[in-house]
Amino acid sequence: MACIKFFASLREQLKCAEMEIHIPSNADVTWLIEHLVSQHSDWQEALQRKDLLVAVNQTLCSKQAPISNTDEIALFPPVTGG
Repeated sequence: MACIKFFASLREQLKCAEMEIHIPSNADVTWLIEHLVSQHSDWQEALQRKDLLVAVNQTLCSKQAPISNTDEIALFPPVTGG
């Protein structure tokens, strides 16, 4: 099972720090986001932001990046500050 981690304000919005999910073969990050929204409809606004950042195994990637059951997938809002 893949480990999904939520960071920063996203963690606060979703009220969830991490979860494990079975990832089917040929899945990508877009599939994961759609799956999470289908299971938690109140997460839609937070997870379908265009500026949502994704890292797979601690490497930033696009939403088209392939994922598997051995991956750690981190979702987080854009970093801001001064």
